[in-house]
Amino acid sequence: MRPCKCNLLSFLVLLVTFLSAFVHCEDPYRFLTWKVTYGDIYPLGVKQQGILINGQFPGPQIDAVTNDNLIINVYNYLREPFLISWNGLQHRRNSWQDGVEGTNCPILPGRNLTYAIQVKDQIGSYFYFPSLGMHKAAGAFGGIRIWSRPLIPVPFPPPAGDFTILAGDWFKLDHRRLRRVLENGHNLPFPDGLLINGRGWNGNTFTVDQGKTYRFRISNVGLTTSINFRIQGHSLKLVEVEGSHTLQNSYSSLDIHLGQSYSVLVTADQPVKDYYIVVSTRFTRRILTTTSILHYSYSRIGVSGPVPAGPTLDITSSVYQARTIRWNLTASGPRPNPQGSYHYGLIQPSRTIMLANSAPYINGKQRYAVNGVSYVAPDTPLKLADYFNIQGVFYVGSIPTSPNGGNNAYLQTSVMGANFHEFVEIVFQNWEDSVQSWHIDGYSFFVVGFGSGQWTQDSRVHYNLRDTVARCTVQVYPRSWTAIYMALDNVGMWNIRSENWARQYLGQQFYLRVYTPSKSWRDEYPVPKNALLCGRASGRRTRPF
Repeated sequence: MRPCKCNLLSFLVLLVTFLSAFVHCEDPYRFLTWKVTYGDIYPLGVKQQGILINGQFPGPQIDAVTNDNLIINVYNYLREPFLISWNGLQHRRNSWQDGVEGTNCPILPGRNLTYAIQVKDQIGSYFYFPSLGMHKAAGAFGGIRIWSRPLIPVPFPPPAGDFTILAGDWFKLDHRRLRRVLENGHNLPFPDGLLINGRGWNGNTFTVDQGKTYRFRISNVGLTTSINFRIQGHSLKLVEVEGSHTLQNSYSSLDIHLGQSYSVLVTADQPVKDYYIVVSTRFTRRILTTTSILHYSYSRIGVSGPVPAGPTLDITSSVYQARTIRWNLTASGPRPNPQGSYHYGLIQPSRTIMLANSAPYINGKQRYAVNGVSYVAPDTPLKLADYFNIQGVFYVGSIPTSPNGGNNAYLQTSVMGANFHEFVEIVFQNWEDSVQSWHIDGYSFFVVGFGSGQWTQDSRVHYNLRDTVARCTVQVYPRSWTAIYMALDNVGMWNIRSENWARQYLGQQFYLRVYTPSKSWRDEYPVPKNALLCGRASGRRTRPF
């Protein structure tokens, strides 16, 4: 009997030790509670009804460290359904948390939803935004900063401060009226102005000490226009783009297209006074401009002189700048191994997907399309329909993988199929006269090439297969193409969309179903226990744990 007691005691000690180690190894949790309400805002000097988070416009900053778990409980106090999405967060194995119409039922008025998000193997600068309707035109967006873990090298000294700039175009019309404009078959009017962190001219002040270096994280959270960012008398050293550390080139100004995020280092190396921080529209006949103030400590001299002019309609300089943004191959990313250890250029894509945007009229109304298909949302989120095997909501292959070459666009709940672990080449072909901006949820992809005219197989000769940057949002210039490589290593239902919100709302989007027959949690998490159910999924059961 005595040996049995010893064995049992030893087993219990080992079990407790194992469980303790497991608990201590779990990644940290950060708990946030957000209350979404209406509130009066005056971004352009005119009273508007905004959408606030915890009474703030823009919303609260999210700070996390690589692999942190974010538990965000969102309460909807609006009179309309609401969802939050996370621009650039990859939701590894977990498209249930993406917060877009194809994956989640909306949070109804008076209800709440708790998002459980792990920022797995990510660093960098991103933002969140409201994804339904035209809510993005009313606020409820905010910045996301994901810091590197301790002891993971960062390729620049710690800055003296870290500032977030959420910039973009703004309309005086409220989001409901903008939605009616679109639903009546018209495009949006030209914006009324630009905002920096929710304010107009000289509405924000960023204080710096002479001789010190600061990090500015800039995101274009607007609806319709590319912007140019610059600081009077100061150089911008680019260090990070949507989670990728870059070669540290210096620029006098940076083009930031819809949905994109950049990090720059700015050294306060000028005489003590105040300087303009400037944002202006790009590629628009009428140029909109707004400013904030870079204030040197102890300065008694305000901003002076003309606001520094930026580039306007010139495409060539923007293309050149885009080609100079390169991956820092020797820098660590979210893990200690160098970014360049992943040799994307040595992998042969299994197939090429070509996506062409267009602006057709369907049933007498303005719509926007991808490969001739203008997306319409079903009555049940695609992800729920897929999980519960609900027939008739969508079918895989309802959008072709290349342009159909015809002019007969049509409405469809468009879903493209792909297999887990495929490595694909995607070409965005733009035959219109405006800059397009494309975003892919759930992924970071390699921007291997830009070119004018029609993409052909010969275009691959000019690809950058060594050190192009990995990011989640990319621009396509007028009458041009952009090519990306992407490893389909994240199972789920993922939104591919225009970041021009009018075009997205009127159909320039679709969903990529990255599929595996495996039911293992190693590949994809099951439906969350707290998932909201709606449409034809109403009355179903999620899971008991």
